[in-house]
Amino acid sequence: MTTAGSGGLGTDGTFAVWAPAAGSVAVVVDGTAHPMTREDTGWWRAHVDGAGHGSDYAYALDGADPLPDPRSRWQPAGVHAASRVWDPATAPAHHDSAWTGRGLPGAVIYELHVGTFTPGGTFDAAAERLDHLAELGITHVEVLPVNAFDGTRGWGYDGVLWFAVTENYGGPDGFRRFVAACHERGLAVVLDVVYNHLGPSGAYLDRFGPYFLGTNVWGPSLNLDGAGSDTVRAYILENLAMWFTDFGVDALRLDAVHALRDSRATHLLEEMAVTADGLAVGLGRPCTLIAESDLNDPRLVTPRAAGGYGLDAQWCDDVHHSLHSTLTGETQGYYVDFGGLDTLAAVLREAFVHAGTWSSFRGRTHGRPVDLARTPGYRFLAYLQDHDQVGNRAAGDRLSATCSPELLACGAALVLCSPFTPMLFMGEEWGASTPWAFFVGFDDPVLAEAVRTGRAEEFAEHGWGAAEVPDPTDPRTFERSRLDWSEPDEGQHAWLLEVYRSLIALRRAEPELADPRLDRVHCDADPGSRTLVLHRGNVRLVVNLAAAERTVAVDGAHECLAAPLGAGVSEAAVTLAPESFAVVRVG
Repeated sequence: MTTAGSGGLGTDGTFAVWAPAAGSVAVVVDGTAHPMTREDTGWWRAHVDGAGHGSDYAYALDGADPLPDPRSRWQPAGVHAASRVWDPATAPAHHDSAWTGRGLPGAVIYELHVGTFTPGGTFDAAAERLDHLAELGITHVEVLPVNAFDGTRGWGYDGVLWFAVTENYGGPDGFRRFVAACHERGLAVVLDVVYNHLGPSGAYLDRFGPYFLGTNVWGPSLNLDGAGSDTVRAYILENLAMWFTDFGVDALRLDAVHALRDSRATHLLEEMAVTADGLAVGLGRPCTLIAESDLNDPRLVTPRAAGGYGLDAQWCDDVHHSLHSTLTGETQGYYVDFGGLDTLAAVLREAFVHAGTWSSFRGRTHGRPVDLARTPGYRFLAYLQDHDQVGNRAAGDRLSATCSPELLACGAALVLCSPFTPMLFMGEEWGASTPWAFFVGFDDPVLAEAVRTGRAEEFAEHGWGAAEVPDPTDPRTFERSRLDWSEPDEGQHAWLLEVYRSLIALRRAEPELADPRLDRVHCDADPGSRTLVLHRGNVRLVVNLAAAERTVAVDGAHECLAAPLGAGVSEAAVTLAPESFAVVRVG
């Protein structure tokens, strides 16, 4: 709904748009132009009798062709066409009134892309698979960006109309139904949002006002600290609030916050945290903010009272890199510092490998240490795979293309027995054989060709031939990235799925495994034998990554809580088959 200083359409039929440099603005409603009146703040307003839910409208600046509303809630004909009024009051309820949300402590997150999660590729089709997630033991469903982007398919990070839900998945009503379906099953919803750049097609914000200031690696950066930035910041904070209030989401994952250029005394991230806290009070449920950051900076999740930004959690790529490099043996590129078993043992205790230490990939020191005594582990998301680390590989190949099901099970055990918040990437739980590649569906042939050639050239620098890099514009690349839902019932896929299900249940049943106190975590590694013991209170995760049987000293072991391939447990040692693990109690 429209509030003072915001755009869109209110219940009284008033349209508003910020265009401080325009000499004239008209709102074109269902084909008829209506002149707007300028306010001193640079906002233009007009009242149109009879306009309401379902009316098409656009803004004509200085007599130019009409453009979609920067705060559009509905773009049924695509990001270049007129906006359509969407009134939340007319939409289906987004959650049960009894829903009180879920916090992060004890959470298990599942990341999915709506377009490839099911053959249908819509919110409604995804909702039909939510029982699978609930039975797996998932608590939070993280959805890749759903804001409006150009074309028929994409990851969602090329969004250009942040307030509108893409029609590709079912539009705003479809998303509300999906959120309601999650809440009915006790699943919280995490939505991935992108505030660090806009996509290359349909980004008309700069036509309206000084929304942009500079660029980053992905495109134009938002103006967070220049002239006119008060309204730009309000634009972002209004969007953040909309997802919590009008769609009922429970958490937002903030994409690549290291690319937010903000020199103000109060950083935008801190303002976001303050806004979310205020919303949580009014809504009576947690409004969680999770950052993705390349900085290894614990200030992101340090409380504001202690000088931090006060976000709830952040992704932890160092855990992923250590696991991936250890399981696969890859040490090229940014994996160069992550190959050792000792490094994996350290990251399971300390969250960051680069913590004010030398980064070979960057050629400089990087990061800052985590205060292990004061920072709970649930503030860091740990994962064996995610959309970035799979999709940004040349072929979009998952770990299942490299590692045995047994090694995948070991990796799962290390994540799910860690003190961090575990996150799974869709299909990981059964070792999906389908790739998840980079794909786009831009209508502009020039832009599509630029993406195609750019992707091939990028990987050619790393030794990949053009034939080895899937064409991101080919619809078949998108189709091959869809999950195959016949796999979870088959052979080793079914075995791995049961391992995941059992580990998640064990994490819930044994509080020591989810204990977030990092200063109580210990990890012993033996690189020579490729074995590792993770200490979690009176519980031990014993892992054998070698291709041969190993006997590992574990004093006081007397009860085996989990061992998918079996284990020999004595009071002094645990004997494990090749590429296997056991969870045992000691004492």
